[in-house]
Amino acid sequence: MKPKILFLCTHNSARSQLAEGIMRHLAGDRFKVYSAGTVVTGVNPNVVKALSEKGIEIKGQYSKHVDDLKAIEFDYIVTVCDRAKSACPALPGKGQKIHWGLKDPGEVAGSEEEILNAFKETRDLLFGLIKEEFEL
Repeated sequence: MKPKILFLCTHNSARSQLAEGIMRHLAGDRFKVYSAGTVVTGVNPNVVKALSEKGIEIKGQYSKHVDDLKAIEFDYIVTVCDRAKSACPALPGKGQKIHWGLKDPGEVAGSEEEILNAFKETRDLLFGLIKEEFEL
């Protein structure tokens, strides 16, 4: 049985979606990967652009509320923003809690290029964090 991992963020639109896509790409054969948020807003189009630039397609990924996943016992629960960590409900299971307080690239103001670059920076940071934490 594959270990289950949840990437949790406030809106499940950027950081947690990036993390879900990256983790599936790197180790989807070894982990069952989920992402969710405390508020559902949809996947930011810049997530799709930033990941596709690295050859990662996230078709089928969508914004989910953490309450929709309460029946799943996670082995790892990774909060990728400070707000989600403080607002995170108690999730079932003995899951190891991991926290990465990342800035929201969706809050960056500027040109389209500057905004996309913020998503790319977050993507690259998540690649490193995921590889290190899960020894990939």
